[in-house]
Amino acid sequence: MEIMELAAELGRKIKEDPRIKAMNEAQAAYETDRELQTLLTEYNAQSAALTQEYQKSEKDAEFIKVIEARINELYHQISDNPKMAALQQAQEVVNAFMAEVNGEITYQITGERPCTHDCSTCHGCH
Repeated sequence: MEIMELAAELGRKIKEDPRIKAMNEAQAAYETDRELQTLLTEYNAQSAALTQEYQKSEKDAEFIKVIEARINELYHQISDNPKMAALQQAQEVVNAFMAEVNGEITYQITGERPCTHDCSTCHGCH
């Protein structure tokens, strides 16, 4: 089998992994949450307005204060949303999984395990 065929097969197998499926489900729930999407849209608009205000030669300090307060409020509402939290958690799990997969590929190529920043795994930091 050619390398690209093996890579395609690996990609298909990874796609079937429950961690990937869980992340896709969390992504779909995140994307279909109208309230969350509205908050994100407003957050982005407020952030753009703040950036524009900061770029002005004469800044309106009171306007900046109001926008910053609203951005902070929106940030907390977004962060507290269970669908946002579920997506972030699922992404972290998938990122760790993909790091393991990439680490194994690297090991198979080099014969050395990548640094995990846990010195008990490689003794490289001593």
